[in-house]
Amino acid sequence: MTAREPETMAANLQRFGLARDQMRSALASGAGISQTDLDALEHLEADGPLTQRQLGDRLSLTSGAITMLVDRLEAAGWVWRRPHPSDRRYVLVELTQHAGERTPAGLAAYHAQIQAIAASVPAPHRDAIAGFLQAAADAASSAAAELRR
Repeated sequence: MTAREPETMAANLQRFGLARDQMRSALASGAGISQTDLDALEHLEADGPLTQRQLGDRLSLTSGAITMLVDRLEAAGWVWRRPHPSDRRYVLVELTQHAGERTPAGLAAYHAQIQAIAASVPAPHRDAIAGFLQAAADAASSAAAELRR
């Protein structure tokens, strides 16, 4: 089986997911936070400020559980709450500047490696790879939504 066969691509994506899970476990452990806390921080890093409800929906947490999670992250200096700019009923959860300064050296090195790997992909192949990764992310998101039902 060559690297270009769909089965090999799917297996490589699976191996990447497992290796990333190992990295995330080490990252959470080193930061003294839970995997769910790390998930919350990653959602906020990727998408910017979110309401507690939006964050709870992404993490499949009840309103009480997300409140406790945000309380914990806020007390540790990772996030802060601020009023929603257009709807007084909501509060946004946002990463603090301090959170960005607490990035472990190993994570910065990983991000640099990923950037270098991405830059090494020949330009004619980038659209196909980006499309594959986006479709895989969409499939995972759809599966998560289905599993929550």
